[in-house]
Amino acid sequence: MRYLITGGAGFIGSHLAEALLARGDRVCVIDNLSTGSMRNIAHLKGNPQFQYVIESMTDKSLLAELVDEADRVYHLAAAVGVRLIVESPVRTIETNVHCTELLLAAAMKKKRRVFIASTSEVYGKSNDVPFREDGDLVLGPTTHGRWSYACSKAIDEFLAIAYHKEKGLPVVIGRFFNTVGPRQTGQYGMVLPTFVRQALRGEPITVYGDGTQSRCFCHVQDAIRAAMDLMDREDLVGEVFNIANTEEVTMLELARRIVALTGSKSKVTLVPYSQAYGPGFEDMQRRVPSLEKVGKAIGYRPELSLEDTIKAVIGFEREALEQGH
Repeated sequence: MRYLITGGAGFIGSHLAEALLARGDRVCVIDNLSTGSMRNIAHLKGNPQFQYVIESMTDKSLLAELVDEADRVYHLAAAVGVRLIVESPVRTIETNVHCTELLLAAAMKKKRRVFIASTSEVYGKSNDVPFREDGDLVLGPTTHGRWSYACSKAIDEFLAIAYHKEKGLPVVIGRFFNTVGPRQTGQYGMVLPTFVRQALRGEPITVYGDGTQSRCFCHVQDAIRAAMDLMDREDLVGEVFNIANTEEVTMLELARRIVALTGSKSKVTLVPYSQAYGPGFEDMQRRVPSLEKVGKAIGYRPELSLEDTIKAVIGFEREALEQGH
């Protein structure tokens, strides 16, 4: 099988490429390296089944050619990370919506099956926990750029489902919840690698807000296993699935566990949201998924615990620091 992965030099994309190659598939990735990195795919370059293109998806002729050559497409290219979203809302909206529009149009010409990577952010400020795929989405005001990412990814979902219902394009949507693991960077506000790197350097661990907000972190290997299983099922097209772990942890507890597992002497410091992201920033208090639907569909259950995930990130970040990255 021939796969195209948009955003394939990114964190999740590079792990997905690795897994597809391992089972014998051919993989081509396209990435403009705005948030991805050649380091993520350097170890794959010697594989004759692997191809990479460093270019923007907005090159419609190139995108059409790459889609034509693929049997299936994983669309992972997106503006990601809270800091990037807050600082560059125009880029966030244009990248997420426009690139998805171009990809779906290209895939439609050959009826290629497409996996659309969405996010738990689309649930917004909903308090209906655990979040179910058919639950309401509750976003903040348009004057708060914080919600531009959630809105743009919700539009991606609407657009993909419209292509499926109106034009018969086979699409499946996966809402990733705080996917973490080796190769993820803290550059754009990703909390777990940021905490780990601060702990390894003996720096204060900066927890935003009061630290009582909670999240469920999913190891990237569990996430890509679910994405691959969903893509392999023809009877699941047109559906939306949470891809996550249900092990909930507050940010304060996460910081303390990282301090313990690294043996660090770092102190935990609370930083007001207004200081980190500017006035008016809003956040979700809890982000907890229901896995009932994805469990029934493909038998998915996360295999790696939060501790497994933290240890994997610690190992990666420790090696990166030793190498001067």
